[in-house]
Amino acid sequence: MADNQETDLGRRELIKLGAAATLAASLGSGEALAAQAPAAARQTFFTPDELALVDELSELIIPTDEHSPGARAAKVAAYIDSRLAEAWEEQERIDWREGLKKIDQLSREAAGAPFMQASTDQRIAVLTRMARNEKEPRQPEELFFAKLKSSVVRAYYTSEIGIKQEMEYKGNSYLTEFVGTDVS
Repeated sequence: MADNQETDLGRRELIKLGAAATLAASLGSGEALAAQAPAAARQTFFTPDELALVDELSELIIPTDEHSPGARAAKVAAYIDSRLAEAWEEQERIDWREGLKKIDQLSREAAGAPFMQASTDQRIAVLTRMARNEKEPRQPEELFFAKLKSSVVRAYYTSEIGIKQEMEYKGNSYLTEFVGTDVS
């Protein structure tokens, strides 16, 4: 009988967790939820300097233009930071720290200064170098660029700015008429 109670309790907890996950998913994107949480309650991974670097890299990948605000306005760096703070695998966090160090190293080699102290043209040159084998990355900096770009794009296009302003998504709408082919 005790085993059944433990099993039932486990099932109940599982149902509660499932309901909580469903509710969280229905409330909106992770970026929107992270933005609504009080700053003190959010977990962070990046140091302030690393966060500034990721913010700048994100804005260079998806800049502000005449159509929509860029990655900075969408708080892409903060989203990536919160995702890494909650990451299950330590290796993911290690890869990000090493990747950011590699960017500074490449910037020092090319511009003689850390990435954040380099000019905009020098920063773009570093990113261009990292992206040169984007379709088949082999070098550590190329592999990190693929991870960085993928994370930036995902964070941006799951944000309200990315979906509503960039993609001009209006939401589901009622169709008064089904436009299709009559096959009867």
